[in-house]
Amino acid sequence: MQHEIDSQRYGPQGESMADAVGSCVHCGFCLPTCPTYVTMGEEMDSPRGRIFLIKEVLEDKLELELALPYIDNCLGCQACQTACPSGVQYGGLITLFRAHAEPRRERTPMDRLQRAVVLKTLPNPRRFRLAARAGRFAKPLADRLPTGLGAMLRLLPDELPKAAPLPTIFPAEGNRRARVALLAGCAQRVLAPDINWATLRVLARHGVETVIPPSQGCCGALAMHTGAAAAAKPLARRNLDAFDVGGIDAVVTNAAGCGSGMKEYPLLFKGDPEQGRAERFAERVLDVAVFLDGLGLRAAPAPLPAPMTVAYHDACHLAHAQGVRGAPRRLLESIDGVRLVEPPEWELCCGSAGTYNIERPDVAAELGERKARNLFETGAALIATGNIGCMTQVQSHIDALGQQLPVLHTMQVLDRAYTHTL
Repeated sequence: MQHEIDSQRYGPQGESMADAVGSCVHCGFCLPTCPTYVTMGEEMDSPRGRIFLIKEVLEDKLELELALPYIDNCLGCQACQTACPSGVQYGGLITLFRAHAEPRRERTPMDRLQRAVVLKTLPNPRRFRLAARAGRFAKPLADRLPTGLGAMLRLLPDELPKAAPLPTIFPAEGNRRARVALLAGCAQRVLAPDINWATLRVLARHGVETVIPPSQGCCGALAMHTGAAAAAKPLARRNLDAFDVGGIDAVVTNAAGCGSGMKEYPLLFKGDPEQGRAERFAERVLDVAVFLDGLGLRAAPAPLPAPMTVAYHDACHLAHAQGVRGAPRRLLESIDGVRLVEPPEWELCCGSAGTYNIERPDVAAELGERKARNLFETGAALIATGNIGCMTQVQSHIDALGQQLPVLHTMQVLDRAYTHTL
């Protein structure tokens, strides 16, 4: 797409935005994979439509406020990148443009309050646990509250699992084959602490020692992907220091959104003194399924007592943002007795998308129900995926359909297969 963007005017990230705009050829391959275009049918709610709007704003040909409703509708799922034959880096573009727009836009007092609650609560496990406990009592009032706050309450589970603090080191079983550092996550530690423990047990079984740096914190993806770059940077700096651990083979994550965010640190720090460190750090970040698949299983799980059909749900920030689809499937198929099935419209987002199901609950609900129906219609007895946000969204919509269909993390499925509890 031809443009007249003065990239130098927009600082170190200006060139990245201009390059992304310039690489779009307006072909339309992105349209059928974009969840907002599929559900809304508006050109400006498609990736190429948003790229045009961004170009116009950066060229001073369109007021920012006129473009923002369409920019805000974007889930940031990056399905368009998977479909794009021209290699448009749309994920980086939308992240950078939102960071550019945030300090220049006007928000209502309620929007500012909701945003502050999310950005101050979700990245902090202690605060989130306290808020979730209190929120259960306010759940009956969800329909009377402003849309975003009500959506947050409806997403809360009726019961929270007990806290399960992690050790600083989890040793390998037998001869050590590798040593990694694990990002423990934020909301995941509150909503599903078993995911981390399952990850530790599976890695240990295959000879991997895991370090859990105690000084780590939120990866910053939540802030980064909603335009709050100023809030994301100190969180990212903290992790650059925390994961500066000697003798590790990789920094592994078991949440697709976190892994994607950490791989974007070079973009976040472009032009800053930390850029070099961020680039070296991002090169070491791997999803746990990718790491384990690359290392190779020491031994496959014992055959299941009866065949089981498993539907794998591709988390957008794993399949689209990181280009990872094969590794988790190969791990699941290593379980003798598992038959893996593909749901229709695998590329469409489930509607979770970080805080999207809070900010745009109506669209998120439509996408969530669509995803839940597609997964249920596979006839699977179990759904596996690699992201806590997807798990929460899909499970809530499966439950809303009145179906008994568990949603587990890939590492939980493997862990249960090894312990004969699947």
